Amino acid sequence: MVAIKLTVGQGTDRGLRRQLNEDSLLVAPPLFAVADGMGGHEAGEVASRICVETLQAEVAGRTANGVRAADALGVEQLRRLIALADQRIRAAADARAGTTVSGVALVPADGGPHWLVFNVGDSRTYRLSGGRLQQITKDHSEVQELLDLGRISEQQALVHPRRNVVTRALGTGEDAEPDFWLLPVETGDRMLICSDGLTSEVSDDHLHTILAALAHPQDAVDSLIQAALRSGGRDNITVVVIDAAAE
Repeated sequence: MVAIKLTVGQGTDRGLRRQLNEDSLLVAPPLFAVADGMGGHEAGEVASRICVETLQAEVAGRTANGVRAADALGVEQLRRLIALADQRIRAAADARAGTTVSGVALVPADGGPHWLVFNVGDSRTYRLSGGRLQQITKDHSEVQELLDLGRISEQQALVHPRRNVVTRALGTGEDAEPDFWLLPVETGDRMLICSDGLTSEVSDDHLHTILAALAHPQDAVDSLIQAALRSGGRDNITVVVIDAAAE
């Protein structure tokens, strides 16, 4: 497999209106994730933390046992881990709290490096490649269902009163099944993982402008968070940006 060098930026902010930051992030190469907790009164923070700790422990354990983490991760492994996180959150919070999770793992597939993207809920993963920004994940939300049915427009979705209602989450509800996408890595790829505290404040066009303009991932992260704060910062904002280059 072609050796890939990853450069990462990360950041999280409580925002301007929330008392607590219920988001959690994971940067544990080759695995990266953002979890957006729900439940209030610190329960959401517990749910998102359990989620990322479950993922992180698996990566650390595989590396400690002498197995390269990149070789150990795959769809079934991640599906099992997400199910385990779901169980742990339900046990800890008695289904009173939940979390979304979106992320990406760098994995070998078909003889080359690939992005394995996963998602439950309305946090998102994007890829900037060849000058084009693409949203890889698809929101599990009531608004997304209305969009799919053609009942509302993209502009209406941005201000819909139920835009924050998710239809899948870990730890609560009836559906915690993740979606997966497998994409070949292209040199120069930039991956963005974020909570909806970013995407509810900053348009995709503005995301594209910032991601394309700033060379270092950390500068991009800082600028994206500031853009969300300038737009109102109504929710917690968490961002991970990953750059891929051939070694």
